[in-house]
Amino acid sequence: MTNPAPETIRRHQRQTLQLGLLHTAKTLFPEETLHIPYSIPNGLYCELGGSPISKREVARIYETLKTWVYSDSPIDHLGQDQGYSLYRIGGMTFRSVYPALPSSSGISDFRLIPFQSGFVLYLPCESAPENIFVPPANLSATYAETRDWLKHLEINQLDSVNTYIDEGRFDELVTLAEALHEKKVSAIADAITHNRRAVQVVLISGPSSSGKTTFTRRLATQLRVNGLKPVSLSLDDFFVDRDKTPLDAYGHYDFDALSAIDLDLLNHNLDELIAGEEVEMPRYNFATGQREPFGHYMRMDPDNVLIIEGIHALNPQLLKLHAAKYAIFKIYISALFLLNIDPTNRIATTETRLLRRIVRDDLFRSLPVERTLKQWPSVRRGEDENVFPYQEEADIMFNSSLLFELNILRPYAEPLLKTLTHDSPFYEMAQHLLNLLSFFRPMPPNAVPNTSLLREFIGGSVYR
Repeated sequence: MTNPAPETIRRHQRQTLQLGLLHTAKTLFPEETLHIPYSIPNGLYCELGGSPISKREVARIYETLKTWVYSDSPIDHLGQDQGYSLYRIGGMTFRSVYPALPSSSGISDFRLIPFQSGFVLYLPCESAPENIFVPPANLSATYAETRDWLKHLEINQLDSVNTYIDEGRFDELVTLAEALHEKKVSAIADAITHNRRAVQVVLISGPSSSGKTTFTRRLATQLRVNGLKPVSLSLDDFFVDRDKTPLDAYGHYDFDALSAIDLDLLNHNLDELIAGEEVEMPRYNFATGQREPFGHYMRMDPDNVLIIEGIHALNPQLLKLHAAKYAIFKIYISALFLLNIDPTNRIATTETRLLRRIVRDDLFRSLPVERTLKQWPSVRRGEDENVFPYQEEADIMFNSSLLFELNILRPYAEPLLKTLTHDSPFYEMAQHLLNLLSFFRPMPPNAVPNTSLLREFIGGSVYR
């Protein structure tokens, strides 16, 4: 049997700690219910009931939870029930869609940090255990915006969406979710247009399978409606030649590293473009591993706005030597799924993106599901190093999740995941994803409009 990946170990540790937190909160505050509405980098945001919790109460929970962890407390697995694993701690039973460890002895360092009206359960990253918690103000505001919208629609948990589908009202559900996306994209375009005299460059970043391509094209459409003429520049065309590409810790080419991009050439071309000069842009030939000219010239006219999309777009080092010369508008996009199964069982945004990628890889890249699952840890490492640390640099965030997307993705992803057998090293992950999908009522794909961001993953998009 292969050893579990570090990400799997960390997920088990976090789930174990979450169960301990549920037990602690119920012990100290028996009349209250702990809610875990969303995750943040290396942590979970938690609330106790509907009232703000004081710093003194957070400290009390922290000390009690530490005592539970350090006492090597047992966690009894009682079996499965309708997709949940049942765990018993100190006479209390809890339901979880994620597996936990058999005792608290496997827990690494953690903190409880007061934040907004609740607190953050924070696990310092193992690769940088000394890192400092940075309050995710932009991320939290984006989550709060989505939560308020769901509350307005009286959609509290997953069963609300399933009810729409059971009642044959999925067209209404799709219309509402798509309208929210279009309204948000339009608002972002209006913000850029309002500052048009200053803004010359729009930077767009986000993790894998966030829908950056469709979002960028929809934004460009809205900018054109506002009278602007967006032009795009691909960071991929500024890769250094293959023999200069940095290597990762495993000796493989690290195309996700910032040093894989020729920053000097990028900034030189940008300066000339902003100055109104005509510039011959490079093209990177992935087959030869060489950057080559191909006669493509670009010029920025007064009514143009330059859009640059890529994982490094929000990294301050990308344009740090030249950015003061022109105004920049920064956008972060991610699938910040916020439709939880119940108050304490949230759906990980990472797994929403993984399911998107599994379906897209099968439909458009002829990649088997095992290959996608094998690549995923490397993709996640690249995100942890190059995307998530800079998300708070954004001027605005866009939540690319759609209420109904896992209902749509289920019929696509299920048969792919079921092809993995017991001898596959990714069998456990496949079974977990299948269990997660089982909570979602399937929905017909023809309900999704061809302008939807989800079409980037299931096909049929007008934004090819």
